[in-house]
Amino acid sequence: MRDLEGLTVVSVEQAVAAPYLSGRLAEAGARVIKVERPEGDFARGYDRFVKGQSAYFVWLNRGKESVCLDLRTDADKAVLEALIAKADVFIQNLAPDAIDRLGFAPSRLRADYPRLITVSISGYGDEGPMRLARAYDLLVQAETGLVTITGNPAGPARVGVSVCDISCGMTAHQAVLQALYARERTGEGRHIAVSLFHALSDWMNVPYLQFTFGGVTPRRDGLHHPTIAPYGAYAGRDGKEVLFSIQNEREWVRLCEEVLKRPDVSVDPRFNNNTVRVENRVELNAIIDGVFGRHDRDELAAMLTAASIANGRVNTMDDLAAHPQNRYIEVETPAGPVRMLAPGATVDGTVAPTGAVPALGAHTEAIRREVLGEDAPS
Repeated sequence: MRDLEGLTVVSVEQAVAAPYLSGRLAEAGARVIKVERPEGDFARGYDRFVKGQSAYFVWLNRGKESVCLDLRTDADKAVLEALIAKADVFIQNLAPDAIDRLGFAPSRLRADYPRLITVSISGYGDEGPMRLARAYDLLVQAETGLVTITGNPAGPARVGVSVCDISCGMTAHQAVLQALYARERTGEGRHIAVSLFHALSDWMNVPYLQFTFGGVTPRRDGLHHPTIAPYGAYAGRDGKEVLFSIQNEREWVRLCEEVLKRPDVSVDPRFNNNTVRVENRVELNAIIDGVFGRHDRDELAAMLTAASIANGRVNTMDDLAAHPQNRYIEVETPAGPVRMLAPGATVDGTVAPTGAVPALGAHTEAIRREVLGEDAPS
């Protein structure tokens, strides 16, 4: 029996954050009923790269049932109400106040169904002057200041994945699991509110605290750490980069003696502790570049590994696709099976089984019959 088998989740969802949450619940065995507009979750149309399907949608919607409802109609509102009445978790990430106007305010649902856990995902939360502001991932990367500490001296940069949406979905997932555990002891559900802004601003606490208490704004150093040196990417003779990290003075000595073959550098007053290495980063990088330029990237990675210095190659998508450390799963989709990277966690050495990606409205008729009291199809 899978961990959340027997639980029902109803999710009026779109885009990334809420589908991330419900997708993780589906992977754990919950029945997840994804409520889509008649035209479908707009994330279905983000791209057409996966056999004509959206990469985002295939990633986030495995193992769900898709039902199309027009919540402007009383008949379809009645279907949603019947689903919620039997649900353990109700998730929604519509525009601010939209779910209330449709008649499904979490406060009303919690009063009518005391064991229900309701989850509202928004851009900026339920209070404050930006409560009603429209919010998407890159907008919130900018609003939280993330982009200003990401990039290089030439300018700020977007994090290359939907980090706001993902952090929000992860935060909501943690909160739902906590609520389910609490309900086992109290018998009561609860309401959970998570916003893209607040989930990511929590992740910004280190630069916030450095700025607030130290007056320090992190520099945009590209692939170099702002407060540790050497910790960054360096090119080999072939132009490919290896990124390595020195975390303590023992590693610093090993780097100088075993990789750079320059033991004198380890005791040079400009470099004999991390503080002065950061202050003299330009001179330090010149020494490292002079040595690294005589070796190809993979040779450098092997040298660093032999010296017990943590390193990673700055890989392209070609490199990732062929990476020997990858784990894969095969997922059924309406366009055929898709091989994709596996979820990050294993349980007792295995990856949890995953369900199929649903076609738009694939379960609509079955669910309508189910809530109307007729036998669901086998």
